[in-house]
Amino acid sequence: MRLFLDCEFTKLSATAKLISLALVAENGREFYVELLDTWREEDCSDFVIEIVLPQLWGGGNAQPIIRARTALLDYLASFDEVLEIVTDAPQYDWELFCELAYDNGTWPRNVRNYPTDATTLDASSDGAPLPHHALLDARIIASMFTESDLKKG
Repeated sequence: MRLFLDCEFTKLSATAKLISLALVAENGREFYVELLDTWREEDCSDFVIEIVLPQLWGGGNAQPIIRARTALLDYLASFDEVLEIVTDAPQYDWELFCELAYDNGTWPRNVRNYPTDATTLDASSDGAPLPHHALLDARIIASMFTESDLKKG
């Protein structure tokens, strides 16, 4: 089962901090969380302050990292099959996913421990830019893969 990953984070750098994370499964099941206690506005680039932060949904989506990790691990464990994480930005999104998915040095049993780079897969796109909201972007990335392409994987 492929899960399409997208993250929003503080800036394009090695010190990026996770703001929000979303997964959209091939079967349509979704996961979305915003982190409350891993970043501050002063950590963010101007782009993130202007474009990303105003799109955060808050409410029940906003959680401290401990609750967010538990929710992510519960979501991943709810699948019976091996999960393949697909992302268009493995150098950022995969690393941030790993930080949230590792729990006391333990990796989720049904998740492959390496990502699939979405840019290496055949995809269809109308060329529209992503809106820079983790869940909306993950939905768009998932929709770029045709049914026949998904069945090949």
